[in-house]
Amino acid sequence: QPGILCPLLLRPLLESHKEAVEAWVEREKARRGTQLALARRLGRAFINWAKEHSAYADLIHEDAFTARMVRDKLPKRGVKDDSLQREQLKPWFEKVRLIPNPYIAAFLQISLLTGARREELLNLRWEDVHFQWKTLHIADKLEEGGRTIPMTPYVLRLLRDLKARNETPPPIPRSLRPRELAARPPWQPSSWIFPSPTAASGRLQEPRIQHKAACDAAGIEGLTIHGLRRSFASLSEWVEVPTGVVAQVMGHKPSATAERHYKRRPVDLLRLWHTKIEDWVLVQAGIPQPQDEEVPGLRAVG
Repeated sequence: QPGILCPLLLRPLLESHKEAVEAWVEREKARRGTQLALARRLGRAFINWAKEHSAYADLIHEDAFTARMVRDKLPKRGVKDDSLQREQLKPWFEKVRLIPNPYIAAFLQISLLTGARREELLNLRWEDVHFQWKTLHIADKLEEGGRTIPMTPYVLRLLRDLKARNETPPPIPRSLRPRELAARPPWQPSSWIFPSPTAASGRLQEPRIQHKAACDAAGIEGLTIHGLRRSFASLSEWVEVPTGVVAQVMGHKPSATAERHYKRRPVDLLRLWHTKIEDWVLVQAGIPQPQDEEVPGLRAVG
């Protein structure tokens, strides 16, 4: 669908006055209220840019996005607090693991157990997964070089299952004739961790619908995918994990001076605490924690 600012972009600048913006806010707040505040800031930034260019300065209305009548019509922003409670973990896992699409089921569980942002996970490729070192490299929106987090045992098992599924060629229909079979393009596995053959991008785009269906079946209301990120942060307090550890795994900016300038924990130390979080969550969900696999070629000696 057209972007939220599209109706204003179709108008001449001289006609983009405060009354037109007010009418635009009134129309859009019922459909896309959560995007209006950002759209207004973008519109205001454009007006400020146009003021500095003589070619446009005489064509704009400086108060188009700053008029009081426009600001008053914006929906009031509330603080979202949706997150899973301890007693909701078992029904949530039960219903999510029943989702027919294994990629969506794995994505939702990994979202909860890593606290990563939705697009950070959906944009992961197999080159970002290091099974040897049991780490994930995530393209952080705040850190230019991204961040590296440990793969905890359950997340590791989910990703190994997805990789095996991704590298298994689909069955060839028996009804194909030899000429049709020869004309088929050669099969190759997807580079995306969460692929989608029907999406133009080749990767999963919209997991919300099946997540909402699973939450409805579990009797959990109002839980968003971003609420899974909030859940990771809040549930970690049950294990008394240092807040700096949680922030580093989630990709939050450090707040304290010591955290910002001095403490940068290695992956092994993150793994120690991150595994404790995962273990506690899985115990509440009634799921046995996978044991570390024995390293081939090594044995205990007396």
